[in-house]
Amino acid sequence: MNLSAIIVDDEANSRTILRNYLGKYCTSVNILGEAASVQETLTLLETHTPDVIFLDVEMPYGNAFDFLEQVPDRTFEIVFVTAYDHYAVDALNAQATYYLLKPIAIDNLIKAVDHVTQIKQKEAVLQDAVLVPKITSVEGKITIPQQDGFEVLEISNIMYCEADDNYTKIYLEKGQKLVSKTLKYFEESLHDHGFARIHKSYLVNVVKIVKYRKGKGGSIVLSSGKELAVSSSKKAALLDYFK
Repeated sequence: MNLSAIIVDDEANSRTILRNYLGKYCTSVNILGEAASVQETLTLLETHTPDVIFLDVEMPYGNAFDFLEQVPDRTFEIVFVTAYDHYAVDALNAQATYYLLKPIAIDNLIKAVDHVTQIKQKEAVLQDAVLVPKITSVEGKITIPQQDGFEVLEISNIMYCEADDNYTKIYLEKGQKLVSKTLKYFEESLHDHGFARIHKSYLVNVVKIVKYRKGKGGSIVLSSGKELAVSSSKKAALLDYFK
């Protein structure tokens, strides 16, 4: 598994050494950018989503802990890289993943990268696997994978799902969600929960249908007032729900 990373250190020479070590001994790490201060790091996070930040403790205009206070809901792992060992307890309290002392020992750097990789692999497995197992094991609920974990939704609150290329828009009784899964994925997952594919673009919660309008394929009206077209090839299967 590849990791994306940001290196934060106010000393250019230290950044160069770490970058070179990673490039030579930890080839799975892709450096997204480097920063020399708290503000530069925050700016990088506006456009990048790293898996891990290699973070020096002491920097000008604020230290590593000042930075972490400004990112309370972080999704990246932290590997502290510092010349001082007395920050270890603070690093632990800040939920750091690893603590490296300068000068960096290659073996310890490799261990740190391997440890972060294991964490990210487990998160990836969870994110990919939560949907279908949760549908079957937690009755009436579905888990929606997100970048920082997953969100649990009541299936009964879903009005319909709409295809958006490789994404799916899930329309709820209140609000909507955009999920990086195809509509076919949800069609298969929700098949036994009263959802009908009425069109190449729509998957509908049948209990939310309040009206059917005739036509070549016709259309359905949901309890929210939303009207959706029914393709002619899906018409018969939809009407079977109301026999």
